[in-house]
Amino acid sequence: MSPLSDSILQDRAAAGRRLIEPLQHYANRPDVIILALPRGGVPVAYEVARALGVRLDLMLVRKLGVPSRPEYAMGAIASGGILIRNEQALRAHPLSPVAFDAVVAGETRELLRREQVYRGARAPVQLKDRVVILIDDGLATGASMRAAIQAVRRQAPARIVVAVPVAPIETIEALRAEVDECVCPLMPEWFTSIGHWYVDFAQTSDHEVVDLLQRLWGAEQPV
Repeated sequence: MSPLSDSILQDRAAAGRRLIEPLQHYANRPDVIILALPRGGVPVAYEVARALGVRLDLMLVRKLGVPSRPEYAMGAIASGGILIRNEQALRAHPLSPVAFDAVVAGETRELLRREQVYRGARAPVQLKDRVVILIDDGLATGASMRAAIQAVRRQAPARIVVAVPVAPIETIEALRAEVDECVCPLMPEWFTSIGHWYVDFAQTSDHEVVDLLQRLWGAEQPV
């Protein structure tokens, strides 16, 4: 374990700054695109994209929470019709197909709402032959990130990198088999929740997401 002072993240911006050094080899490369998982991944990714001088865009993902325990992921969906099922969670919390489909429908509506609010008329970035760095504010089961990975892989990128500030060791080890590189500075031996490792883990608002995106998108050079 790291010393205690290195094991606590002040907030999402500070968490993003923890990722800059291990991703420095991607700096100022026109073939690199960072995709943030909203909402919490956007403040993290903003710090990295700004420091490295690379493009920032979004990968819309929604966790499918067990109705009786919404924080517990029984799967996830991502843009492009991607659906991941967590069979272990579904065995522990059995649901009828109708109940499962109802959760999927609700989260799909929210995903589409966020797509419109955050992106507006801006077209999704093309990922073919690009180096794609997926960033979130942390991982627990990894279900949402797996959905994001599948959505990205459909577009035939040159390389997929997962970068998060904090996650369980076993989640990162499992993801290493699915991507080209994993970056995670903080992997606690005993993992409770993502928020446990932050001093400030207040919910990121739609307004904050839009503000951070517009700061970078407004400064982009035509490509």
